[in-house]
Amino acid sequence: MGYYGFYFDPTYFLVLIGAVLCLLAQARVSSTYNKYAKVRSRTGMTGAQAAQKILQMSGIYDVRIEHVAGSLTDHYDPANKVLRLSDTVYGSSSVAAIGVAAHECGHAVQHDKGYTPLQIRSALVPAANIGSKAGIPLILLGAILGMNQILIQIGIWVFALAVLFQVVTLPVEFNASGRALAMLGDYGMLERDEVSDCKKVLQAAALTYVAAAAAAILQLLRLVLLFGRRSSRD
Repeated sequence: MGYYGFYFDPTYFLVLIGAVLCLLAQARVSSTYNKYAKVRSRTGMTGAQAAQKILQMSGIYDVRIEHVAGSLTDHYDPANKVLRLSDTVYGSSSVAAIGVAAHECGHAVQHDKGYTPLQIRSALVPAANIGSKAGIPLILLGAILGMNQILIQIGIWVFALAVLFQVVTLPVEFNASGRALAMLGDYGMLERDEVSDCKKVLQAAALTYVAAAAAAILQLLRLVLLFGRRSSRD
């Protein structure tokens, strides 16, 4: 009959659904960001300037702001306390750029205050990297070696660590966006309608994390169904 993993089987639809969700989310964030990247903030401050002001008003003075190449490659590096802003954010005075910069500042504030989900996510990074790189190869190796259930189960559990990382990322990202919007309003950096526009940008960005987590869960479900089914027949 042949082994399901090497041929088409119905569980491939789970992977397909995950891929479609990710594509739709990416399209949504791109269109939303591009729309509000054309809306200049009334203050005229750039993303870098907004980030600097938010950090100072939050009492954070030990985080550096750096310019990083690329588009929407913005991120906060908690290990080195560096907030990196992309080409499209660092020098831009658009509402979208300020929203993204504020979001990254939200992560810096989380780090400063010891936000538990961020600490958990940071602790999971090494395991998640191993899981994303070694999980499926271990499963395939186990299949090649005559359906070695020990290797297969290890592979599934290792891959599950990468999935767990995606799930833990969700509250971290939602909380950072919530902090960003609150700070932009409370610190008087944007008008109410501008904060509303920022919210649309950050909500669209959040969908990419939701889609990534859903895709990872569906992939894990497929592995469990596929190899669990095979194992039960042996």
